[in-house]
Amino acid sequence: MLIPPVDEAVRADAYRRLDRLTKPRGSLGRLEPLAAQVCAVQATLGIRIVQPVGIVFASDHGVAESGVSAYPREVTVQMVANYLQGGAAISVLATLQGIDLWIVDAGVDGDCGTHPRLIGAKIRRATRNFVDQPAMTADECTTALQRGRDVVEAVAAASNTLILGEMGIGNTAAAALLMHGLTGKALIDCVGRGTGLDDAGLERKRQVLARALQRRAAPPDPLELLAEFGGYEIAMLAGALLEGAARRMLILVDGFTVSIAAALAARLDPGVLPYCVFAHCSSEHAHRALLDDLKVQPLLDLGMRLGEGSGAALALSVVRAAVALFTEMATFEGAGVSDKGA
Repeated sequence: MLIPPVDEAVRADAYRRLDRLTKPRGSLGRLEPLAAQVCAVQATLGIRIVQPVGIVFASDHGVAESGVSAYPREVTVQMVANYLQGGAAISVLATLQGIDLWIVDAGVDGDCGTHPRLIGAKIRRATRNFVDQPAMTADECTTALQRGRDVVEAVAAASNTLILGEMGIGNTAAAALLMHGLTGKALIDCVGRGTGLDDAGLERKRQVLARALQRRAAPPDPLELLAEFGGYEIAMLAGALLEGAARRMLILVDGFTVSIAAALAARLDPGVLPYCVFAHCSSEHAHRALLDDLKVQPLLDLGMRLGEGSGAALALSVVRAAVALFTEMATFEGAGVSDKGA
């Protein structure tokens, strides 16, 4: 499914309307280009947020057995249960924001059971440890990309807004290697504390990832890179991004790992990025550098590093505010207010 270009003519019309609203020009700051982006994505000045859908893709990583996380791998299946029971941050924020929340088992190393809000898309129980071998086969990688597309098709048909999150012990380690491969930045600049590693844990994580690169230097091909060092949830996120953009959805990208998925998706089809709103800059060490590399600005910077779509869910309120201001504010002409210089 091809990604159509966003409508630049409508974006230009949006800026003209913004300049006619009863305010000094540019006085709404970042909300103005945000509103114009929504207009370009939806190809109309009559923008609205319709039935926002949130999807959290969860999977485990074989590299977790090498001690790259502050938490054990069984936390992933436990957190999936917490999401489904409504006790996690994203669960609370989804209720607050009216987000239709779905959880996807992309490759959890455990039995997630059954639940009306759980989508079973498991490739296998965790990726392989990429220190010793590729994280996934080429076929698994392709399958995961397609399953990410399929999930969006299944749950977001009536929506025009997609909120993406992730869960997986060890996935910031995978994301660091993917960032190194995608950007060419030194590995040390791509590795952060993840779930809260102390100094010794951070150094161990760096050493583990360096060993992985000794086994195989990061390949330039994005699919090969993803298969070598990625995760099933990261591959499904990339597929979800591609499908959401193909459906002309506004996509709210969460933190570091989802941003890596967006960078991968953009390598597969650069047309995906104009549909993306990068919700926040997490406190994960490399996220700001990644956003700079993508030449995008995050909406929020609250020092968050939770993942699971929490920053994207918060950013939805800012998007809604931009939409409301754009569509409901009066123009100078309509309100009978004199414009500057009139």
